[in-house]
Amino acid sequence: MGRRRQAVTIRHVAADAGVSLQTVSRVIHNEPNVRAELRERVQAAIDKLGYVPSIAAQRMSGSRSYLILAINDRDRTIADWRARQGTDWVDQMLLGGMLECAAHGYRMIFELVDTHSAHVERELLAAIAALQPDGVILTPPHSDDPHIVEVLARQHIPFARIGSLGAGGGFSLTMDDAGAARTATLHLAGLGHRRIGFIAGSPEYALSTWRVEGWRAAMAEAGLATEGLLAEGDFSYASGEQAARALLEGEEPPTAIIASSDQMTLATLETARRMGLEVPRQLSLVSFDNTPIVRFTQPPLTAVDQPIAEISARAVDLLIAAKKAGEDAVPAAPVVVPAGLVERQSTAPPPGHA
Repeated sequence: MGRRRQAVTIRHVAADAGVSLQTVSRVIHNEPNVRAELRERVQAAIDKLGYVPSIAAQRMSGSRSYLILAINDRDRTIADWRARQGTDWVDQMLLGGMLECAAHGYRMIFELVDTHSAHVERELLAAIAALQPDGVILTPPHSDDPHIVEVLARQHIPFARIGSLGAGGGFSLTMDDAGAARTATLHLAGLGHRRIGFIAGSPEYALSTWRVEGWRAAMAEAGLATEGLLAEGDFSYASGEQAARALLEGEEPPTAIIASSDQMTLATLETARRMGLEVPRQLSLVSFDNTPIVRFTQPPLTAVDQPIAEISARAVDLLIAAKKAGEDAVPAAPVVVPAGLVERQSTAPPPGHA
Protein backbone atom coordinates (compact mmCIF):
# COMPACT_ATOMS: atom_id res chain seq x y z
CA MET A 1 0.00 0.00 0.00
CA GLY A 2 1.47 3.35 -1.10
CA ARG A 3 2.16 6.22 1.24
CA ARG A 4 -0.43 8.96 1.45
CA ARG A 5 0.68 12.03 -0.46
CA GLN A 6 1.64 14.86 1.87
CA ALA A 7 -0.70 17.85 1.59
CA VAL A 8 0.83 21.05 0.27
CA THR A 9 0.49 23.84 2.82
CA ILE A 10 1.09 27.56 2.85
CA ARG A 11 4.45 26.86 4.52
CA HIS A 12 5.62 24.87 1.48
CA VAL A 13 4.62 27.77 -0.79
CA ALA A 14 6.46 30.30 1.39
CA ALA A 15 9.61 28.16 1.45
CA ASP A 16 9.57 27.59 -2.31
CA ALA A 17 9.03 31.28 -3.07
CA GLY A 18 11.50 32.43 -0.39
CA VAL A 19 8.98 34.78 1.24
CA SER A 20 7.17 35.03 4.56
CA LEU A 21 3.90 33.30 5.41
CA GLN A 22 2.32 36.75 5.65
CA THR A 23 3.29 37.57 2.07
CA VAL A 24 1.79 34.33 0.77
CA SER A 25 -1.39 35.05 2.71
CA ARG A 26 -1.64 38.52 1.18
CA VAL A 27 -1.23 37.13 -2.33
CA ILE A 28 -3.83 34.42 -1.74
CA HIS A 29 -6.30 36.98 -0.42
CA ASN A 30 -5.54 39.39 -3.28
CA GLU A 31 -4.61 42.13 -0.83
CA PRO A 32 -2.76 45.32 -1.84
CA ASN A 33 0.74 46.37 -0.83
CA VAL A 34 2.49 43.34 -2.35
CA ARG A 35 5.20 44.09 -4.90
CA ALA A 36 4.57 42.70 -8.37
CA GLU A 37 7.80 40.71 -8.28
CA LEU A 38 6.86 39.01 -5.00
CA ARG A 39 3.31 38.36 -6.20
CA GLU A 40 4.66 36.63 -9.31
CA ARG A 41 7.06 34.47 -7.26
CA VAL A 42 4.33 33.37 -4.90
CA GLN A 43 1.92 32.61 -7.74
CA ALA A 44 4.62 30.60 -9.52
CA ALA A 45 5.17 28.54 -6.35
CA ILE A 46 1.43 27.99 -5.95
CA ASP A 47 1.15 26.80 -9.55
CA LYS A 48 4.22 24.56 -9.31
CA LEU A 49 3.21 22.91 -6.04
CA GLY A 50 -0.48 22.69 -6.85
CA TYR A 51 -1.43 24.48 -3.64
CA VAL A 52 -5.18 24.95 -3.07
CA PRO A 53 -6.11 27.37 -0.26
CA SER A 54 -8.41 25.87 2.34
CA ILE A 55 -11.51 27.94 3.02
CA ALA A 56 -11.62 26.48 6.51
CA ALA A 57 -8.07 27.69 7.15
CA GLN A 58 -8.86 31.08 5.67
CA ARG A 59 -11.91 31.44 7.89
CA MET A 60 -9.89 30.61 11.00
CA SER A 61 -7.14 33.04 10.04
CA GLY A 62 -9.25 36.17 10.27
CA SER A 63 -12.67 37.78 10.41
CA ARG A 64 -13.72 36.81 6.87
CA SER A 65 -15.51 33.63 5.82
CA TYR A 66 -14.78 34.01 2.07
CA LEU A 67 -18.38 33.11 1.33
CA ILE A 68 -21.07 35.17 -0.42
CA LEU A 69 -24.66 34.01 0.09
CA ALA A 70 -27.13 34.56 -2.78
CA ILE A 71 -30.83 34.17 -1.97
CA ASN A 72 -33.57 33.58 -4.55
CA ASP A 73 -37.33 33.06 -4.35
CA ARG A 74 -38.03 29.42 -3.50
CA ASP A 75 -41.55 28.94 -4.86
CA ARG A 76 -41.00 30.50 -8.28
CA THR A 77 -37.57 28.89 -8.79
CA ILE A 78 -38.74 25.39 -7.85
CA ALA A 79 -41.89 25.76 -9.96
CA ASP A 80 -39.78 26.64 -13.01
CA TRP A 81 -37.39 23.77 -12.35
CA ARG A 82 -40.20 21.25 -11.99
CA ALA A 83 -41.98 22.53 -15.08
CA ARG A 84 -38.63 22.36 -16.93
CA GLN A 85 -39.28 25.86 -18.21
CA GLY A 86 -35.73 27.01 -17.54
CA THR A 87 -34.30 29.39 -15.00
CA ASP A 88 -31.98 31.50 -17.10
CA TRP A 89 -32.23 34.36 -14.58
CA VAL A 90 -30.75 32.08 -11.92
CA ASP A 91 -28.16 30.71 -14.35
CA GLN A 92 -26.95 34.18 -15.30
CA MET A 93 -26.87 35.36 -11.69
CA LEU A 94 -24.71 32.39 -10.72
CA LEU A 95 -22.51 32.83 -13.80
CA GLY A 96 -21.60 36.40 -12.87
CA GLY A 97 -21.50 35.87 -9.13
CA MET A 98 -19.54 32.62 -9.03
CA LEU A 99 -16.89 33.74 -11.50
CA GLU A 100 -16.38 37.04 -9.71
CA CYS A 101 -16.19 35.26 -6.34
CA ALA A 102 -13.58 32.87 -7.72
CA ALA A 103 -11.50 35.81 -8.97
CA HIS A 104 -11.30 37.06 -5.37
CA GLY A 105 -10.71 33.67 -3.75
CA TYR A 106 -14.33 33.50 -2.57
CA ARG A 107 -17.15 31.00 -3.03
CA MET A 108 -20.83 31.68 -3.71
CA ILE A 109 -23.50 29.69 -1.90
CA PHE A 110 -27.02 29.67 -3.39
CA GLU A 111 -30.07 29.32 -1.11
CA LEU A 112 -33.81 29.34 -1.79
CA VAL A 113 -36.02 31.15 0.72
CA ASP A 114 -39.80 31.51 0.59
CA THR A 115 -40.52 35.20 1.03
CA HIS A 116 -44.14 34.43 1.98
CA SER A 117 -43.25 31.99 4.74
CA ALA A 118 -44.00 32.84 8.35
CA HIS A 119 -40.63 31.25 9.13
CA VAL A 120 -38.59 33.45 6.76
CA GLU A 121 -36.65 35.04 9.63
CA ARG A 122 -35.76 31.66 11.10
CA GLU A 123 -34.64 30.38 7.68
CA LEU A 124 -32.45 33.41 7.11
CA LEU A 125 -30.86 33.37 10.54
CA ALA A 126 -30.17 29.62 10.28
CA ALA A 127 -28.39 30.10 6.95
CA ILE A 128 -26.36 33.02 8.30
CA ALA A 129 -25.41 31.15 11.45
CA ALA A 130 -24.29 28.10 9.47
CA LEU A 131 -22.37 29.93 6.75
CA GLN A 132 -21.31 33.21 8.38
CA PRO A 133 -21.19 34.88 4.96
CA ASP A 134 -19.18 38.00 4.30
CA GLY A 135 -22.09 39.37 2.29
CA VAL A 136 -25.57 38.54 1.03
CA ILE A 137 -27.18 39.11 -2.37
CA LEU A 138 -30.96 39.56 -2.41
CA THR A 139 -32.91 39.14 -5.65
CA PRO A 140 -36.51 40.23 -6.37
CA PRO A 141 -38.91 40.00 -4.59
CA HIS A 142 -36.67 39.47 -1.52
CA SER A 143 -34.80 42.69 -2.21
CA ASP A 144 -38.01 44.66 -1.59
CA ASP A 145 -39.26 42.60 1.36
CA PRO A 146 -39.00 44.95 4.39
CA HIS A 147 -38.92 42.06 6.86
CA ILE A 148 -36.01 40.32 5.12
CA VAL A 149 -34.15 43.62 4.77
CA GLU A 150 -34.69 44.37 8.47
CA VAL A 151 -33.41 40.94 9.51
CA LEU A 152 -30.21 41.38 7.50
CA ALA A 153 -29.67 44.94 8.70
CA ARG A 154 -29.74 43.68 12.30
CA GLN A 155 -26.98 41.17 11.52
CA HIS A 156 -24.56 43.92 10.44
CA ILE A 157 -23.64 42.00 7.28
CA PRO A 158 -23.16 43.87 3.99
CA PHE A 159 -25.98 43.01 1.61
CA ALA A 160 -26.86 43.90 -1.96
CA ARG A 161 -30.42 44.41 -3.18
CA ILE A 162 -30.81 43.66 -6.88
CA GLY A 163 -33.80 45.31 -8.54
CA SER A 164 -34.69 47.49 -5.57
CA LEU A 165 -34.66 51.15 -4.65
CA GLY A 166 -36.39 50.67 -1.31
CA ALA A 167 -35.20 52.09 1.99
CA GLY A 168 -34.07 50.06 4.95
CA GLY A 169 -30.43 49.10 4.53
CA GLY A 170 -27.99 47.47 2.17
CA PHE A 171 -27.13 48.95 -1.20
CA SER A 172 -29.16 48.85 -4.40
CA LEU A 173 -28.33 47.69 -7.90
CA THR A 174 -30.72 48.09 -10.82
CA MET A 175 -30.77 47.40 -14.54
CA ASP A 176 -32.63 50.65 -15.28
CA ASP A 177 -35.89 48.83 -16.00
CA ALA A 178 -37.68 52.09 -16.74
CA GLY A 179 -34.98 53.02 -19.23
CA ALA A 180 -35.16 49.57 -20.84
CA ALA A 181 -38.94 49.84 -21.30
CA ARG A 182 -38.48 53.33 -22.71
CA THR A 183 -35.90 52.06 -25.23
CA ALA A 184 -38.20 49.24 -26.35
CA THR A 185 -41.16 51.61 -26.69
CA LEU A 186 -39.23 54.21 -28.68
CA HIS A 187 -37.89 51.45 -30.94
CA LEU A 188 -41.47 50.53 -31.86
CA ALA A 189 -42.55 54.15 -32.16
CA GLY A 190 -39.61 54.72 -34.49
CA LEU A 191 -40.94 51.96 -36.74
CA GLY A 192 -44.22 53.87 -37.00
CA HIS A 193 -46.37 52.15 -34.37
CA ARG A 194 -48.93 54.40 -32.69
CA ARG A 195 -50.74 51.88 -30.52
CA ILE A 196 -48.13 50.07 -28.43
CA GLY A 197 -49.48 47.75 -25.76
CA PHE A 198 -47.68 46.73 -22.60
CA ILE A 199 -48.11 43.58 -20.49
CA ALA A 200 -46.88 44.28 -16.96
CA GLY A 201 -45.27 41.76 -14.61
CA SER A 202 -46.26 40.86 -11.07
CA PRO A 203 -47.01 43.90 -8.87
CA GLU A 204 -45.03 42.11 -6.14
CA TYR A 205 -41.88 43.23 -7.97
CA ALA A 206 -40.98 46.93 -7.88
CA LEU A 207 -39.33 46.58 -11.28
CA SER A 208 -42.77 45.82 -12.80
CA THR A 209 -43.88 49.33 -11.86
CA TRP A 210 -40.65 50.85 -13.17
CA ARG A 211 -41.16 49.20 -16.55
CA VAL A 212 -44.72 50.49 -16.82
CA GLU A 213 -43.48 53.96 -15.91
CA GLY A 214 -40.80 53.75 -18.61
CA TRP A 215 -43.39 52.71 -21.19
CA ARG A 216 -45.74 55.54 -20.17
CA ALA A 217 -42.93 58.10 -20.32
CA ALA A 218 -41.84 56.97 -23.78
CA MET A 219 -45.41 56.99 -25.06
CA ALA A 220 -45.84 60.56 -23.79
CA GLU A 221 -42.50 61.53 -25.33
CA ALA A 222 -43.70 60.18 -28.69
CA GLY A 223 -47.09 61.90 -28.32
CA LEU A 224 -48.96 58.61 -28.04
CA ALA A 225 -51.94 57.65 -25.88
CA THR A 226 -51.82 54.73 -23.41
CA GLU A 227 -55.52 54.31 -22.60
CA GLY A 228 -56.65 50.73 -23.07
CA LEU A 229 -53.12 49.53 -23.86
CA LEU A 230 -51.96 48.23 -20.46
CA ALA A 231 -52.67 44.68 -19.27
CA GLU A 232 -51.44 43.02 -16.09
CA GLY A 233 -49.68 39.67 -15.87
CA ASP A 234 -47.48 37.91 -13.31
CA PHE A 235 -44.55 36.89 -15.57
CA SER A 236 -46.10 33.45 -16.24
CA TYR A 237 -47.16 31.99 -19.59
CA ALA A 238 -50.80 31.65 -18.51
CA SER A 239 -51.02 35.28 -17.44
CA GLY A 240 -49.48 36.30 -20.76
CA GLU A 241 -52.21 34.48 -22.67
CA GLN A 242 -54.92 36.22 -20.70
CA ALA A 243 -53.31 39.64 -21.03
CA ALA A 244 -52.66 39.22 -24.77
CA ARG A 245 -56.30 38.27 -25.41
CA ALA A 246 -57.48 41.30 -23.43
CA LEU A 247 -55.35 43.61 -25.60
CA LEU A 248 -55.89 41.96 -28.98
CA GLU A 249 -59.66 41.49 -28.58
CA GLY A 250 -60.20 45.14 -27.70
CA GLU A 251 -62.02 47.63 -29.94
CA GLU A 252 -58.72 49.23 -30.99
CA PRO A 253 -56.07 46.53 -30.60
CA PRO A 254 -52.39 47.45 -30.53
CA THR A 255 -50.14 46.92 -33.53
CA ALA A 256 -47.23 46.18 -31.19
CA ILE A 257 -46.91 44.69 -27.70
CA ILE A 258 -44.08 44.74 -25.16
CA ALA A 259 -44.37 41.95 -22.59
CA SER A 260 -42.47 42.06 -19.31
CA SER A 261 -41.07 38.51 -19.52
CA ASP A 262 -40.13 35.97 -22.16
CA GLN A 263 -42.82 33.57 -20.95
CA MET A 264 -45.53 36.20 -21.41
CA THR A 265 -44.14 37.13 -24.84
CA LEU A 266 -44.19 33.49 -25.97
CA ALA A 267 -47.81 33.33 -24.84
CA THR A 268 -48.59 36.51 -26.78
CA LEU A 269 -46.94 35.07 -29.90
CA GLU A 270 -49.06 31.91 -29.68
CA THR A 271 -52.24 33.87 -28.94
CA ALA A 272 -51.63 36.06 -31.99
CA ARG A 273 -51.19 32.97 -34.16
CA ARG A 274 -54.46 31.48 -32.93
CA MET A 275 -56.16 34.75 -33.83
CA GLY A 276 -54.70 34.65 -37.34
CA LEU A 277 -52.25 37.53 -36.78
CA GLU A 278 -48.88 37.31 -38.47
CA VAL A 279 -45.80 38.44 -36.53
CA PRO A 280 -44.30 40.90 -37.38
CA ARG A 281 -46.36 41.86 -40.44
CA GLN A 282 -49.54 42.48 -38.44
CA LEU A 283 -48.21 42.56 -34.88
CA SER A 284 -44.74 43.42 -33.56
CA LEU A 285 -43.49 41.91 -30.31
CA VAL A 286 -40.73 42.89 -27.87
CA SER A 287 -39.81 40.75 -24.87
CA PHE A 288 -37.97 41.24 -21.60
CA ASP A 289 -35.24 38.82 -20.37
CA ASN A 290 -33.65 37.57 -23.62
CA THR A 291 -33.43 33.97 -22.40
CA PRO A 292 -32.11 31.42 -24.94
CA ILE A 293 -35.57 30.31 -26.14
CA VAL A 294 -36.38 33.66 -27.78
CA ARG A 295 -33.70 33.03 -30.43
CA PHE A 296 -35.45 29.85 -31.58
CA THR A 297 -39.05 31.03 -31.91
CA GLN A 298 -40.55 31.80 -35.30
CA PRO A 299 -39.81 34.59 -35.77
CA PRO A 300 -36.93 35.11 -33.31
CA LEU A 301 -37.96 37.72 -30.73
CA THR A 302 -36.58 41.22 -30.30
CA ALA A 303 -35.83 41.42 -26.58
CA VAL A 304 -34.56 43.61 -23.79
CA ASP A 305 -31.30 41.98 -22.71
CA GLN A 306 -30.95 42.13 -18.93
CA PRO A 307 -27.30 42.25 -17.75
CA ILE A 308 -27.90 39.78 -14.92
CA ALA A 309 -24.41 38.27 -14.87
CA GLU A 310 -22.83 41.73 -14.89
CA ILE A 311 -24.98 43.04 -12.08
CA SER A 312 -24.37 40.01 -9.84
CA ALA A 313 -20.61 40.32 -10.46
CA ARG A 314 -20.81 44.00 -9.50
CA ALA A 315 -22.72 43.06 -6.34
CA VAL A 316 -19.96 40.60 -5.38
CA ASP A 317 -17.27 43.25 -5.94
CA LEU A 318 -19.07 45.74 -3.72
CA LEU A 319 -19.77 43.21 -0.96
CA ILE A 320 -16.13 42.12 -0.79
CA ALA A 321 -15.00 45.76 -0.77
CA ALA A 322 -17.47 46.53 2.02
CA LYS A 323 -16.19 43.60 4.07
CA LYS A 324 -12.61 44.80 3.66
CA ALA A 325 -13.09 48.55 4.08
CA GLY A 326 -16.33 48.84 6.04
CA GLU A 327 -19.27 51.12 5.35
CA ASP A 328 -17.10 53.59 3.44
CA ALA A 329 -17.01 51.13 0.52
CA VAL A 330 -20.82 50.88 0.28
CA PRO A 331 -22.21 53.11 -2.48
CA ALA A 332 -24.75 55.64 -1.25
CA ALA A 333 -26.53 55.93 -4.59
CA PRO A 334 -28.03 52.99 -6.50
CA VAL A 335 -25.61 51.28 -8.87
CA VAL A 336 -27.06 51.14 -12.38
CA VAL A 337 -25.99 48.51 -14.93
CA PRO A 338 -28.20 49.36 -17.93
CA ALA A 339 -29.95 46.77 -20.06
CA GLY A 340 -29.70 46.66 -23.85
CA LEU A 341 -32.06 45.87 -26.70
CA VAL A 342 -31.37 42.97 -29.09
CA GLU A 343 -33.24 43.46 -32.37
CA ARG A 344 -34.43 40.32 -34.15
CA GLN A 345 -37.26 39.53 -36.57
CA SER A 346 -40.36 40.09 -34.41
CA THR A 347 -40.54 43.85 -34.96
CA ALA A 348 -41.41 45.68 -38.20
CA PRO A 349 -43.39 48.74 -39.31
CA PRO A 350 -47.15 48.45 -38.72
CA PRO A 351 -49.56 47.49 -41.54
CA GLY A 352 -50.06 50.30 -44.02
CA HIS A 353 -47.10 52.31 -42.77
CA ALA A 354 -45.43 54.17 -45.62
